Amino acid sequence: MRQIILDTETTGLRVEDGNRILEIAAVEMVNRKLSPPDAHLHRYINPERDSEEGALNVHGLTTDFLADKPKFADIVDEFLDFVRGSELIIHNAPFDVAFLNMELGKLGRGKITDYVTGIIDTLKDAKELFPGKRNSLDALCDRFEIDRSGRTLHGALIDCELLAEVYLTMTRGQDSLLIDFASAAEQDAAHTHAAARRARGPLKILAPSEAELAEHAAYLDGLDKAVKGTSLWRTLEPKEVAA
Repeated sequence: MRQIILDTETTGLRVEDGNRILEIAAVEMVNRKLSPPDAHLHRYINPERDSEEGALNVHGLTTDFLADKPKFADIVDEFLDFVRGSELIIHNAPFDVAFLNMELGKLGRGKITDYVTGIIDTLKDAKELFPGKRNSLDALCDRFEIDRSGRTLHGALIDCELLAEVYLTMTRGQDSLLIDFASAAEQDAAHTHAAARRARGPLKILAPSEAELAEHAAYLDGLDKAVKGTSLWRTLEPKEVAA
């Protein structure tokens, strides 16, 4: 299986504001093994406009630096030939796909999905694996103990290389990157708790006394009065079963 880890840098966050792609990187992976660096694609692109201040602070690619770089139209055939027939792996795929579709649309070249077999969004997958936690590329690198010390600014190529490690780790697809998400201490604690439960035996269920039942009923009456109707807790009371 041929997969391409892909990332772009852009002049701004919103494609609707006329922002453009100014850097694109695509790292090849075949049967879950990264290809040599000379098999990857990395291009700086003249976006024909300035970057927004916020975006410039992220990627550091100035208008002067990009002035002599090829335009997207100049590299589109090379890019499409490189990704054709592959499965793309992108972190926050809707963002990059929107920009790619815009650039391709300007040239009458359709959409990126016309050229690839599918797209994996690692941000979506990470949110399903780690709900409620930070799942940015930096956060995932820290969680999986992947060295990102060389990433002082966002760059499409280094982000692809980091994402490749994150993807392989997250999907446990490479022996050298396999990790045990439960630490030895957590496993020991689980065994200890299981042993304690076995020694304790089944839990004893104590029925409430008449006084406790009366106190509970009075409390629910107070809730009903407060909401001027039937409280939620009243609707959750177990129904009496006829003998």
